[in-house]
Amino acid sequence: MQTSQPIVVGVDGSTASLEALREAGRMAGLMGCPLKAVTTWQLPATPADYPFPLEQNFEEDARERLAEAVRSVFGEEPPAGLEQVVSVGSPARVLRDLSEDARLLVVGSRGHGGFVGLMLGSVSSAVAAHAKCPVLITHRAGPEPASTPAG
Repeated sequence: MQTSQPIVVGVDGSTASLEALREAGRMAGLMGCPLKAVTTWQLPATPADYPFPLEQNFEEDARERLAEAVRSVFGEEPPAGLEQVVSVGSPARVLRDLSEDARLLVVGSRGHGGFVGLMLGSVSSAVAAHAKCPVLITHRAGPEPASTPAG
């Protein structure tokens, strides 16, 4: 089944988002869909909210973080037709808006920030509740099971 609707995946560079990118790549291949990897950026509300000089290029930093995530997951040969999108705005809102034209939206269960111990992060909870397409929430892969001797 070929479709022009992309699989959209939210990427923030966290371990969970790398697993989401990996799974979205597998799903795109299986479904014959293009893959759209998305990261977002926002200006800090006040200079005190960000410990680095405000001359920093937040958009370029986000672009580099996304490119590094793609290299980390796919190496030097990303899937054909992979589109990397860097958008200004809150991650939940950007992903929700992109879900209107998506076949599937994939996010990790927990990204950067938030409260340790929550089962879902704020972004994954928000997109699960408000996306306009099916949502897949991935969980970080656990350790490989120990092998047992044949006997």
